[in-house]
Amino acid sequence: MKSTIIKIVLTIIIIYLGFLVIQSIKAPVDFKKERAKREKVVIQKLKDIRSSQLVYRSIHNEFAPTFDTLIDFLKNGKIPIVKMIPDPEDTTYTKTINDTIRWDIVADFLFPDSVIKNRPNFSLNNLLIIPFSEGDTFKLEAGTIIKGNLTVHVFEVSALYNSFMKGMDKQLLFNKIAKMKQLEKFPGLKIGSMTEPSIDGNWEY
Repeated sequence: MKSTIIKIVLTIIIIYLGFLVIQSIKAPVDFKKERAKREKVVIQKLKDIRSSQLVYRSIHNEFAPTFDTLIDFLKNGKIPIVKMIPDPEDTTYTKTINDTIRWDIVADFLFPDSVIKNRPNFSLNNLLIIPFSEGDTFKLEAGTIIKGNLTVHVFEVSALYNSFMKGMDKQLLFNKIAKMKQLEKFPGLKIGSMTEPSIDGNWEY
């Protein structure tokens, strides 16, 4: 009887240890897959913000300093739609004449129906909200820097891992953030820079 109980207890322990081994292998894999899924959504939103900022700069010669300014521009600002036609007086056919055929609302130009259908729950008012963050907002900065004796307009938009990876394995998240800090890299996703004339995302290099 005693030996039977011992065997049962040992079997339970073996099963439990096997479960822990499986979990120790499975947890990092699941974490990586979920992180990739979330990063894809956040990156798309950062790209949308970058596109919006570039159009804003093309009109105002600077980047929008706040999301209120940027969203208002998307809703109410207008952008010229230009038709380029060959200059009939140019026999080399290298010159063109730019003819403005209409003015479109910026949001309609950047985010037509064909684009919006691929953005679940798309809303201009939520442009500043970090996906999966339970309401956290992107950090937006804009200003100027001096580069080569020139004044250059710059902007930066960022989201921390702590925001868009909420609810995920805390230890694995801690390890990811610690590793990024050890490598002296930003612990999250960002686009643009306040120190360099760049509009790249940190996932693009």
